[in-house]
Amino acid sequence: MNWRGVIQLFIACTCASSTAAQKTSLRHSTTPLPSSVVHTQNFDRTVVRIDELKFSVVGIKTSAGTGFCLDPACRFIGTNYHVAIVARPHRIKGQRVIERYLATGPEDEGATLNEGGAVSPAKYALSRDLAIFELLRPLPHHHGIAFSLDDLQFGQQVNIYAYPKESVNPIRKLLRFTGTFKGQTTTGLLAFDYNLSAGKAILPGASGGIVVDAKTDRIVGVLNATARNAEEVVLAVPIQSLVDFVSKVQPFLAQSIFPSINKISPVSKDLYPQFVPATNDVLEHRPEEPPEVSTLRRKAQLLADSMRNFIAVQRLAWGSGDKEPAAEAAYEVRVIDGSQTFRWYPEGKKELEEIPIPPLNHSIVPGSEWSELPEMVGTELRLKVHQAADASVNDKRIKVFQYSASLEDALCKFKYTMDYLFFVSSKTVTASCYGEVWTDENTNIVRISEHYQLPGERKIYHIVVTYGWLRRANDPPVMIPLTFSSEGEDKKHIDWCRGQFTDYQVFSSRVRILADN
Repeated sequence: MNWRGVIQLFIACTCASSTAAQKTSLRHSTTPLPSSVVHTQNFDRTVVRIDELKFSVVGIKTSAGTGFCLDPACRFIGTNYHVAIVARPHRIKGQRVIERYLATGPEDEGATLNEGGAVSPAKYALSRDLAIFELLRPLPHHHGIAFSLDDLQFGQQVNIYAYPKESVNPIRKLLRFTGTFKGQTTTGLLAFDYNLSAGKAILPGASGGIVVDAKTDRIVGVLNATARNAEEVVLAVPIQSLVDFVSKVQPFLAQSIFPSINKISPVSKDLYPQFVPATNDVLEHRPEEPPEVSTLRRKAQLLADSMRNFIAVQRLAWGSGDKEPAAEAAYEVRVIDGSQTFRWYPEGKKELEEIPIPPLNHSIVPGSEWSELPEMVGTELRLKVHQAADASVNDKRIKVFQYSASLEDALCKFKYTMDYLFFVSSKTVTASCYGEVWTDENTNIVRISEHYQLPGERKIYHIVVTYGWLRRANDPPVMIPLTFSSEGEDKKHIDWCRGQFTDYQVFSSRVRILADN
């Protein structure tokens, strides 16, 4: 059985190299460095080689870098941008690469021309020299480790793990270099003094390795360069840059590996118990709503109106329980005057009226909650809304509004779709629903949840949508949907669908999402 929310809910569930001379304001370390270690087995299930062979008329060319398991299951491999644009591996340790995400590029804000290494010259932002490879399946017997967002202290001891190219021998070994924190460069990179390993320096091929706090074994930086005109000094991208990058391209992953980040979780739970309006059997005029609720309704309608014309990519994933996704897909969605059509991304040509049902026995394919929920909050006067107590979420002050609609209000509908292989049938049911609306201090909506109480075996359906600011050239920023998460829950089984909107365009205008939502 597949089920689709019909509000219409659309969330169809989603080589260390030299760089240009860096100006630094670093103090010389007088702290003795610990002794070097040639090889380690402790991190060989976290740090991986990235290799690619290229055949040409002049022979075989190899590109080499280092990567690391970003998530506990090791389905996402982190590395440097300059590694990813040179080495474009189809596989990493036998697992097929299905997607590549880049944190920077030639048109990125703050991009500079960087010389040295295999990518000379290349233009990108040094402080965002990051990339991610998504694999079809997790790497067996590999795992990610924890990250640290704590400020580094001068002289703090670290270990550096990477696969440098030591010679013409294509077989590379994982090496550990010991070092200490030296300071931060004016380009936003972290600088470390390091010891030679068995008399050898950090060489090309090590970019994308990890810098780990020696005491906690938590990752504090992503190795990306050796400093020019400085002996035994390496540079690394700070973890905060990695947090910002992962939060943008994989927000669900970001919440699982960086649980303390200052973002509203795309799978956040409601803050308060279900809102149950007081009953009154006496017939009377509808009472006037408090000013804050009236403001919320006005802002909700503005949000709905701002999302009537755009083009974006929806990346979707389906699964059950706490398992890895069982199916994934991506579609280009075109919204014109509020009407949606879809195409397979990136090569689809045929327009679709709905997201196709994934090839699973049970799945959730919601419709367009991202637009219908704000419109319902904004215009449906049968919806009972009241303001709850303000709350703090990840150190951000938010206003919380609760809403509820009974079965008799007939505001919430849900469509069941049964695929019998030779034909498809469906039925739509009306249900009671409730949820929460979170806003910032100016009553701009940042999150809406909705919960259906359904008849039959499938007792509850949950949906959470998050919103953020979108900046357009020469125009004021507008709010748009960022992520969506839906779950169907019965007594013991949970089916879920998660997704996000990326690559926004407002018709022909290119836009970018602001980091702070």
